[in-house]
Amino acid sequence: MADASDKSAAEGPSGNGYAEHDDNPTKAKATIDIDVLAESIPYGPSGVRGIFSSGPYMLSAAFLASLGGFSFGYDQGVMGIINVLPQFHAVIPEAENEFNKGFMTGMLLLGAFIGCWFYPYISDRWSRKKALLLSSIIFCIGGVIQTAAYNYATVVVGRTIGGIGTGTLALGAPMYISEVSPPHLRGTLLVLESVAIVGGVTIAYWITYACKDIAGEASWRVPFALQLPSAMILGAMIQLFPYSPRWLAMQDRHEDCLSSLCKLRKLPASDERVQAEYQGILAEAKFQAVMLERRHPGVRGFKLEVVQWLDLFTIKSWRRTIVGAGVSFFQQFQGVNGFIYYAPTLFRNIGQSDDMSLILSGIFNALQIVGVFIAFVLIDRVGRRPLAIYGGIGNMICFVVIAALVGTFDSRWGENTSAGWACVAMAFLFIIIFGASYSSLGWALPPEVFPNGMRSKGVAFSVAVNWLSNFTVGVVTPPMIESIGFGTYVFFACFCGLAAVWAFFLVPETMGKTLEQMDEAFGDLSGHEEQEVMREILGGQAVTSKGAAV
Repeated sequence: MADASDKSAAEGPSGNGYAEHDDNPTKAKATIDIDVLAESIPYGPSGVRGIFSSGPYMLSAAFLASLGGFSFGYDQGVMGIINVLPQFHAVIPEAENEFNKGFMTGMLLLGAFIGCWFYPYISDRWSRKKALLLSSIIFCIGGVIQTAAYNYATVVVGRTIGGIGTGTLALGAPMYISEVSPPHLRGTLLVLESVAIVGGVTIAYWITYACKDIAGEASWRVPFALQLPSAMILGAMIQLFPYSPRWLAMQDRHEDCLSSLCKLRKLPASDERVQAEYQGILAEAKFQAVMLERRHPGVRGFKLEVVQWLDLFTIKSWRRTIVGAGVSFFQQFQGVNGFIYYAPTLFRNIGQSDDMSLILSGIFNALQIVGVFIAFVLIDRVGRRPLAIYGGIGNMICFVVIAALVGTFDSRWGENTSAGWACVAMAFLFIIIFGASYSSLGWALPPEVFPNGMRSKGVAFSVAVNWLSNFTVGVVTPPMIESIGFGTYVFFACFCGLAAVWAFFLVPETMGKTLEQMDEAFGDLSGHEEQEVMREILGGQAVTSKGAAV
């Protein structure tokens, strides 16, 4: 079968940017406009309406994406109340120690950090579907161990194994969904992924709250067990979907790629929109191979895998890496998961009763959903850079106020209940601002700053930084609360301020930027180099691009 360059000679005579096609659809010629090839095929309406009008596959894809994000969020949120349950401490007394509590909670994130390193390799070798099935199995093994745990060590082991599954699900589900979805629905599906993550955190918390008064071990074993169904359904449902057309193109299975695309789009192979997207996928697959050979001629196997990671730290790429990894770092070091994991303890420490602390913690988690919906409205209107700068400043102000109130009234909350409620108000304001800024930016910005040839490794590295930072915050927060009190809030306020400074000096605006404009912003020619390669693949003709591919 002819390769992409043989199929990409000229634009169709209509001048509409679509491909011509003859009696054999797999031999149709590609278009010249990259956006038409791969990003701007008008299959139908966008947004939520587009999902519901796109048929059973895309509805199922949205549900599948939600399960991946939900599993991740649930495993994060389930520990909030379990950490303070007497029934849990009766079986796992070591968890009453503040460091042990943080270590046990944080091992989920360390496992996720481990998992996200090997997922790209497995998904490229085995396929996205099989890699997600493996992720679901690993996640369920960890969940079973946590549910059946009889001592501290087994909980830690279960959290670590479950974390490996969590890390790979969080990375793999959006990757698969973005590759099977029509271009006009990818952004919506990724927003739904963020909503599902926050929803998982919230639902896990309220399930645990509902179980807290159950006598005996069921009070914490039931919430642990309920993390299993979503991953089990995900592992089973993924088998109902076709292989990713992009993965099939990477394997040089061009006919299978076209067949998969037709099945996903519910359209015949002769449809000009299918042909345009198909040719774009083939061109992109060849582009990736050409870029690898140009950058690392003759390098193969494990050595090639290593040098691809090292590409992220070259002189021309370091600024992109700092932005991609930096937003992941600051997302976590603004303290959000310190609140999510230990919110009952934090609210109790500012004068709230035990029951009220649990209720306020649930409200706190739910308010992040409000912030995420605000981000959904703002991120493509005001841009990424303002959200990063002003989000950091807003969060810093919230923590400074909390630190001042805790430092002033720490031993006198009973006499100053209004001060305690002011702390609660600042905590609620913080989570809304965070949800509207770094909660979404941590997942949206990394794919935008890396050029196509470095995107998979760049995003994987950014996610790894996210998990490692999350693990660190989870481990250090309990002993910090115990030893330095209000200094904990000063600590997080400092990182919020640093995030604003980092964004002001290093984060360019990525909204609507072309590849050339991204090159100018980062001071390198990665995007221009990629345009030249794509021009060669498309037969030496002019290549246009209306924006960086995401």
